[in-house]
Amino acid sequence: MRLTGHNYIAGETSAEGSEVFYSIDPRTKKADDLPFHNATKAEVDRAVAAAVSAFDAMRNYSSARIADFLDEVAAQIEALGDDLLETADRETGLGLPRLNIERPRTTGQIRSFAALLREGDYLRAIINTAGPGQPTIRQMQFPIGPVAIFGASNFPFAFAVPGGDTASALAAGCPVVVKAHPGHPATSELFAQAMSAAARAQGFPAGAFSMVQGNSIESGQWLVANDGIEAVGFTGSLRGGRAIFDAAAARPRPIPVFAEMGSVNPVVITQSALAARADSIASDLVGSITMGTGQFCTNPGLILLEDSGLSQDFIASVTEKMTAAPAGVLLNEAIVSGLENAVNQTKANPHIQILTGGDAMADSDYFCFRNTVMQTSAAAIRADDRLQVEHFGPVTLFVTCEDMDDLRATVDALEGNLTSTVHAEEGELENINELLHQLREKAGRVIWNGFPTGVAVVPAMHHGGPYPATTAPGTTSVGTNAIYRFMRPIAFQNVPDALLPDALQDANPLGITRLVDGVNTAGAI
Repeated sequence: MRLTGHNYIAGETSAEGSEVFYSIDPRTKKADDLPFHNATKAEVDRAVAAAVSAFDAMRNYSSARIADFLDEVAAQIEALGDDLLETADRETGLGLPRLNIERPRTTGQIRSFAALLREGDYLRAIINTAGPGQPTIRQMQFPIGPVAIFGASNFPFAFAVPGGDTASALAAGCPVVVKAHPGHPATSELFAQAMSAAARAQGFPAGAFSMVQGNSIESGQWLVANDGIEAVGFTGSLRGGRAIFDAAAARPRPIPVFAEMGSVNPVVITQSALAARADSIASDLVGSITMGTGQFCTNPGLILLEDSGLSQDFIASVTEKMTAAPAGVLLNEAIVSGLENAVNQTKANPHIQILTGGDAMADSDYFCFRNTVMQTSAAAIRADDRLQVEHFGPVTLFVTCEDMDDLRATVDALEGNLTSTVHAEEGELENINELLHQLREKAGRVIWNGFPTGVAVVPAMHHGGPYPATTAPGTTSVGTNAIYRFMRPIAFQNVPDALLPDALQDANPLGITRLVDGVNTAGAI
């Protein structure tokens, strides 16, 4: 498909702005020839206005019709073929093997929402029939309205233009305006072409999907500030997510922001685990730290263990393996700069030891940072919360603790994270129970004898956590429960049956499971 470098506003290309930017190949640091146009405020406003208009129709669409649209989106993405993979590889340096995995993950999660809609129970219909002196109350979920989505840099498919945020918002019945990530604008445009084609094929309003480009903050600010936007989905840095959250809160009419941000994903390793399998833990840990050149929000960035000879040997083994591992390609110059700033801030603490790496490879032909291992004490990390900053790259920090009590005190001092992990042996279950519950309070997913990289796209997954991991710890950005970020409950009191939505009518014409007077049933009332 031919690239234009334009924005996609309700099915039409648009390039009104004079400011442009270019796609950069991270393996060569060279720019492509095609200019991409920064969206103007007028283009952003036009995209939101089209979304508002589209919502007037989409809010009344059946679940089946939206499901057909989602299936069409997945099919149109697959129809992009190798062009999509080659374009994304050129812009991100992630490699075709990785992208060949990410594409079916992306289309699979889109289709999982289509299946959810057809099953119907996602509407969460609840009915309380009238009792003595009580009204009849019926409740179900409805779409919240037009949603602004900010694409991520590290997953150009699964967390970008057609990713989980977009898929869950569309599944909820909400039009979307996507702010494409400037790190992969050509990939984003291919997706915009596919999604616009899906809207046309299914007879959806053109404003159901729009995409704006931009390598500055203005287009995102205009999007969040527009009164037509009812919610925001974001995946990225703490700085970026907090800026969007604050901007949304500062509106005359504030709106919710569902932002996934920084996480150090603490890993606790017991002495018994080290005694039993230190070599395998070390190999798997290094594989997790360097997976995707460390550019995962679930990268294990903080390793806590009691200080001992076993622990020091383990740290030395991990350091040796990290030193020997090749330095991978980072996504773009901004990632290198951000990682360098974060590591330099950590290195400034006098209680930090650099065991290997610690700097960018400035003379390299590609964007990269040396594989880095640092070490500090439990007392130091409790005294300086800046040591909990995310290092978005192939970096980890070991924290040695005097004993298990010292380790638990350090866990108590941790900020919110997406994940927490324990490596222990079966014979320690009774002693580990208290620690596991401590870690539960610090994260949205608790892992036993594994590693946090790799997020299964299944209904039970929770990809979220307490601040600063996210701005909304009760929600997930992975799995079908992600749909509820973009829906809201409405209760109907004593409303005549003929005026109720199908899901709440006595006859239950949709045949869905409903909670009726405390009992789950698919029957009529």
